[in-house]
Amino acid sequence: MQIPIFTVDAFTSQPFSGNPAAVCLLENDLDEDLHQKIATEMNLSETAFIRKLRPGDDFTKSSCFGLRWFTPANEVPLCGHATLAASAVLFHVQKNTNSVLTFVTLSGELKARQVEDRIVLDLPLYLTYPQAAVGDMIVQDLRYSPDTKKLLVRLSDAYERSVLEELQVNAQRFLSAEKTGKVKGLILTLKGNSSGKHKGHDFYSRYFAPWYGVLEDPVTGSAHAVLSSYWSEQLGKKEMLAFQCSRRGGELKISLRNDGRVDIAGQIAIVLKGNLTF
Repeated sequence: MQIPIFTVDAFTSQPFSGNPAAVCLLENDLDEDLHQKIATEMNLSETAFIRKLRPGDDFTKSSCFGLRWFTPANEVPLCGHATLAASAVLFHVQKNTNSVLTFVTLSGELKARQVEDRIVLDLPLYLTYPQAAVGDMIVQDLRYSPDTKKLLVRLSDAYERSVLEELQVNAQRFLSAEKTGKVKGLILTLKGNSSGKHKGHDFYSRYFAPWYGVLEDPVTGSAHAVLSSYWSEQLGKKEMLAFQCSRRGGELKISLRNDGRVDIAGQIAIVLKGNLTF
């Protein structure tokens, strides 16, 4: 069997930065266990599988596809960067002729469209709820998103971006600290600067998901579906520019919609095209 496969760096225009995702185009149904085996073999934070929904569908002409995401450890309900990568393969490699693509996923229908040099994803917007009265020198706010099982930790506004970037995090230890299943991802976030070297970004973040086999994810669309609601409330803005401060780094353009969803836009770089053979 041969399956076309691509590696796409998401939320960046530069190869070898942003967040890499593998994308598989499935002409036919794939045995259930092979999804996880392929994702483990690729060993990226996410592998996306695009499947045709009807016998007559075509990757160039059809506008609606099934989409699933797997980490090296398990399937996840939502992945923004791998959705961006999947859209890039359809738009740029398959030359899909539709202006909008729809993906049927575990998180409902997600849409993608091209706007200038970016691909815009229409994602759910997830609310967060206060967890405790926090206000020390290190942590300024603590929120929880029950829909995504993500814990959001806002660091003090007194800190610069460099503090977040240089913070040493032993994500493996989270597994022994949190075994209840309530938390599946940890977001560290910091308010942006209006001046200085890194001016222009409204907020910064890093994201850790060892519960899904991902110690630190380079650039995370699903985390920004949570961050967008939080920072929109804090800053009083619906249009924001965010930067995820991992070693690879990536930029996300955010626009809150009036229908309770969020548009998250990013650039892409396709770095590998080939076939899986087995």
